[in-house]
Amino acid sequence: MAPGVAPAVPAVPADEVAAIVARLRTLLAALPPQDGVAAFATAYLTVTESLAAHLAAGGFFKNPVEVARLDVLFAGRFLDALAARRAPACWRPLLQLRLHPGVLPVQFALCGMNAHIEHDLPLAVVDACVVLGCSPDELSGDFHRVNDLLAQVEEQVRDRLMPVVDGELAVAEPLLHLLSAWSIDRARDAAWASAVTLWELRDRPEAYRVAADALDDATGLVSRCLLTPLGPHGSG
Repeated sequence: MAPGVAPAVPAVPADEVAAIVARLRTLLAALPPQDGVAAFATAYLTVTESLAAHLAAGGFFKNPVEVARLDVLFAGRFLDALAARRAPACWRPLLQLRLHPGVLPVQFALCGMNAHIEHDLPLAVVDACVVLGCSPDELSGDFHRVNDLLAQVEEQVRDRLMPVVDGELAVAEPLLHLLSAWSIDRARDAAWASAVTLWELRDRPEAYRVAADALDDATGLVSRCLLTPLGPHGSG
């Protein structure tokens, strides 16, 4: 494309975002409640429903079409990982340990958030910028508006899924220590930094691949740590 010629911006019909919500609901209906993927997908569905409601209401995002496109590309990475013969490294801990009896639901939920935000989100930002013909700076404002939605859901996840401390004192201290090491705000900041870095490497395919692979591996390591067995059957 010649410099200075703006590409046509493909619209995202409302039903595309609604289709993501429907796919997540279908996924959850097919999963047993003890499945770790269900713990994350429940939280992710809440985020997506909230985002869809804000898009429908209008006035929250500066560029709702761009946000919707990013949302569809972002969700697609999670859904593709579930269907992949070999999932990205960041998703393997959750998929491999999803039924481990010693891993608590809150760990599964935050592990999924870690994989999706730290790895999938920066790649989705780059994908969206390519499709929309814009730079990450042009998405920055709305990207950070999503932080408020994510922070609300993370708080709900922790409150809903944290085990009652009474009677579980052996679990509580290591669990609180482990989970306090992960923050959604830091994850989003890191995701944005990664997106900007990858964008700068977009015309250098080998450098881009190396950076993306390193991001995948590093995110997978954190995901594995978040799934350290802590429950009553953790030694089994």
